[in-house]
Amino acid sequence: MPDGRDDRVVLIVEDEDLIRMMVAEAFEDAGFTVFEAATADDAVKVLQQEPTIHVVFTDIDLPGSMDGLALAHYVRHRWPPTILMVSSGRVSLDTISLPSEAEFVPKPYLDGGLVRAVQGALSRIGQ
Repeated sequence: MPDGRDDRVVLIVEDEDLIRMMVAEAFEDAGFTVFEAATADDAVKVLQQEPTIHVVFTDIDLPGSMDGLALAHYVRHRWPPTILMVSSGRVSLDTISLPSEAEFVPKPYLDGGLVRAVQGALSRIGQ
């Protein structure tokens, strides 16, 4: 790709280890290369070091200097072509202000919600 990004590279940002591993596995099963971070601060470092990341999947409730929603807005501003997926089990879509072209994925990931999110990411990158 001209911007140095790889369509099949995702960063998973989730502070709960088991959930992060489950989400990472879903993306790996769909053929993505996966990077992981437990905080937004760590996510920014990974994004700065890995210019190939094209998709960011983040939980809203994160420890550190910013939550996942702030991270999503930061990513949209700093790396605008990035596909953003924002998730929460505590906040509903009606009460948050997502960045442009971001997708909300509610927790728990029932009825194939996570798989649909991955498929949606694939369709947006033309895969």
